[in-house]
Amino acid sequence: MVRLERIVVQNALCALRGNTQNSLNNNGVLATPPSFIVAVVEAFSQQIVTLPTEDVGHLAVTVQKDKLLGGLLPSGFDERSCLSRHESVLYHKELRQKPSSYLISRLRSYEALHKQCGPHTVLYNRSVELIKSGQYRGSADCNYLVWISYSGLGNRILTLASAFLYALLTNRVLLADPGVNMRDLFCEPFPEVSWLLPPDFPIFNHFSTFNQKSPHCYGYMVKHDIIGNSTASVLPPFVYLHLAHDYDDQDKLFFCDQDQSLLQKIPWLVMRTDNYFVPFLFLIPSFEQELSNLFPEKETIFHFLSRYLFHPTNSVWGLVMRYYQAYLAQADEKLGIQIRVFDTSVGPFKYVLDQISACMMKENLLPQIKQGEPIVNPSGKQKTIAVLITSLSHGYFEEFRSMYWEHPTVTGDIIGVYQPSKEAHQQTEKLMHDRKALAEMYLLSLTDKLVTSAWSTFGYVAHGLGGLKPWILYKPENRTAHNPPCARAASLEPCFHAPPYYDCKKKTGTDTSKIVPHVRHCEDVSWGLKLFDQKW
Repeated sequence: MVRLERIVVQNALCALRGNTQNSLNNNGVLATPPSFIVAVVEAFSQQIVTLPTEDVGHLAVTVQKDKLLGGLLPSGFDERSCLSRHESVLYHKELRQKPSSYLISRLRSYEALHKQCGPHTVLYNRSVELIKSGQYRGSADCNYLVWISYSGLGNRILTLASAFLYALLTNRVLLADPGVNMRDLFCEPFPEVSWLLPPDFPIFNHFSTFNQKSPHCYGYMVKHDIIGNSTASVLPPFVYLHLAHDYDDQDKLFFCDQDQSLLQKIPWLVMRTDNYFVPFLFLIPSFEQELSNLFPEKETIFHFLSRYLFHPTNSVWGLVMRYYQAYLAQADEKLGIQIRVFDTSVGPFKYVLDQISACMMKENLLPQIKQGEPIVNPSGKQKTIAVLITSLSHGYFEEFRSMYWEHPTVTGDIIGVYQPSKEAHQQTEKLMHDRKALAEMYLLSLTDKLVTSAWSTFGYVAHGLGGLKPWILYKPENRTAHNPPCARAASLEPCFHAPPYYDCKKKTGTDTSKIVPHVRHCEDVSWGLKLFDQKW
């Protein structure tokens, strides 16, 4: 028999009740009990509890599985170096679905490949020599996908997830251009070997010059019959893939099976994109079965990949935790409102405020207020609702805060309104701005209900991390509030904003939302593509 001291029991209660701040034991391990011990803990919270040894062993196993998200995350990291990797499970809701055993197996295989071929390994150094030589003959020991840091933080997160999935499908090692502040925002996702591209990479300083007219651009090579004339024995050691929003018809051939067969022979692919292109990978026949095996529930792809890849550094995690504990932790309900206005003038705008208010009332997300009536303490328990607003403008926060401060609600609920930052305008790759932006994405993902803005990659990341199906605020037109103001998303997945409209088999233009039933148009971008599990 093993004795569980009072502190362990109290910690277990803290975890059960959501007070996770004090739920770690001296070794930094979450003392969360499995279901069989809950009743015992509640009954003997003021006493010493004695349990069979085998029960305590089961407790440890349960905790370990929880910390690793059902096997999604690898073990073996120093937890103190990246607190968010294992602490986030205390704050996020459980994964919406369990990751498939096949996905877990493929992730462990990828990690082994990354360890073998990652930066500064013997095989990496040998592969780099291919680029220096300018020619490639035969087969390489390792193949690579280099992701170029590009666009705003939301886009970077979405495109890096897309690049990782493509690397997984093609047995390539993903190396990420650290850009200005990548290493200050995210922990390393893979054990032992970094995913960041070393600064001495031979063509590192040329990334900024790569475009559609570059001789190494795949679209340019196809257009000028350069790569089509390459023999099997002589191929370029690297190819640049231009998959940004302004890509042309030749660049888009990346999404055709025949072109994938050719690209598979190139040891180094260098990619620039600002698109979440995952939906179109399902339209490439050679990838379709593997994708179905990896993700039986198709709309969980970004949810799983974001929780696997993107762990905020301790400096960012500190921003998240301090704000959460100070303003959100004690609320009975947490509502996130992410406001992104695509208007060049300085806000706030009344039409935006009117649309948000209409959405709140129509969908019963917030209670109505009593105007001109005296404040009366309602009978019964009052519910507290914390409203977390993220916006570049501070004006929307001030309007909602004043409304719920100056007037009681018809339900008697107490509404607290909070906004972590007011940056005024987007400041891409400015470190503190990006730290706050990432912290706010995570804070939004910790809410119970979420409202996001149409077209916003910031919102896509937040609801994907949290596994939340948001209410999407439609994009206003001509400075007029949209009617209806919002609608509930049918899928967790982000939207691919600039997909090709080309049928690779028929070699003709087509509506690519009609090819397979699980790839259809997005709710917020009528021409975009998105993954769905069920029909609407």
